[in-house]
Amino acid sequence: MNQPNPKVDDYLDNGCGRCPLGGTPQCKVHQWTDELVRLRAILLECGLAEERKWGAPCYTWENNNVAMLGALKESCTLGFFKGSLLDDPAGILEKPGENSRAMRVIRFRDVREIEARKSALKRVIGAAIEAEKAGLKVDLEKDGALPIPEELQEQFDQDPAFKAAFDALTPGRQRGYLLHFVAPKQSKTRASRIEKCMPQIFEGIGLHDHYKQRAR
Repeated sequence: MNQPNPKVDDYLDNGCGRCPLGGTPQCKVHQWTDELVRLRAILLECGLAEERKWGAPCYTWENNNVAMLGALKESCTLGFFKGSLLDDPAGILEKPGENSRAMRVIRFRDVREIEARKSALKRVIGAAIEAEKAGLKVDLEKDGALPIPEELQEQFDQDPAFKAAFDALTPGRQRGYLLHFVAPKQSKTRASRIEKCMPQIFEGIGLHDHYKQRAR
């Protein structure tokens, strides 16, 4: 069993630090303390190293991210960074969102639920570790490229340097921006989003990169 990380003790005491509710009874971490503590123990028993990234407990194998704990309003979660690659005979993994490709999560609302699923949970953790040992990668290209919204194509046509900057982004960052751009129904709103994001794109920064840096 690996040793607990004091930074995760602070997380359990004060929350993730990403909102003003940290350290108060209203903090979502405090709604699921017992469940998070039990999941933490299981992850450490499985031989994963404990770190704190983006404000939350992160579990790694030889410095590679494997799993992460989270606290939501309706449940606490155990997420697997390469969950889409894992065998899940018990059917306990689910997508955290409609557009999630790699990440899969298991939601818990009670310690008894964790204990009831403990064997299946350990099998999934073991599979995640084996995926890292084997060097498996999620193929983020197999879903096909997202369509380019008309408003973005117009910016590309007007400013070739902007298109070059967008093309230089990683596929994940490109996808993040495209999902952000196509979400609004009105063309005016889509164009406004593109304009606001242009400085970040020119700097090679992803849509949520600034947020992640602040959360560390």
